[in-house]
Amino acid sequence: MSDTPTPDNNILLAYLRRFDEKLERVIEGQIELKERVGLLEQQVAGLHGQYASLSGRLDRIELRLERIEKRLDLIEA
Repeated sequence: MSDTPTPDNNILLAYLRRFDEKLERVIEGQIELKERVGLLEQQVAGLHGQYASLSGRLDRIELRLERIEKRLDLIEA
């Protein structure tokens, strides 16, 4: 096989270069999506923590309200 470029080789090289450029863009997009999913996972984890905290606070408020109602004889002890 000769090392001299032929029209067929040039066309093939052009297609390979375009394919390589498109593949690089796809890879970059995938990296960006992975980063964004990671950030979403962190935010969801934070929301779970906030929910647990609020749930605990609500439980304590409920206990305090029951004690107040009992002291005022609003409910049977």
